[in-house]
Amino acid sequence: MSFVRFLDIQTKGDDRGHLVALEYENNIPFDIKRVYYLTDTKEGVPRGFHAHKELMQVAVCVSGQCLMKLDDGVIKEEVWLDAPDKAIVIDKMIWHEMHNFSSGCVLLVLASEVYDERDYIRNYAIFKKLVS
Repeated sequence: MSFVRFLDIQTKGDDRGHLVALEYENNIPFDIKRVYYLTDTKEGVPRGFHAHKELMQVAVCVSGQCLMKLDDGVIKEEVWLDAPDKAIVIDKMIWHEMHNFSSGCVLLVLASEVYDERDYIRNYAIFKKLVS
């Protein structure tokens, strides 16, 4: 049973190009309080390696691709984000890691809260204790 939630994102476009809209209440399941993106990640350098106590996020590669490794404490899943209309919800208490960034990858993240270091769980053993 999968816990990964993909968003239903509509791509609109014509011969001029495409437009992808991400909107609260339409396809984003929370108020957006922070937007950030990862870019220029060096080859072979993974990112993430944490979970959040309360924060929810939506992640989408607007350019390039990366491998998302997600873990709810019981099930581990891997998902390629490899299209600008393929987005996933990273719920609270999901351990997540990003691997295999392609050259030119831009990973866009929408977050339900502003940055707060106190919300992070950066130790996997502590994460496992909290979710069990």
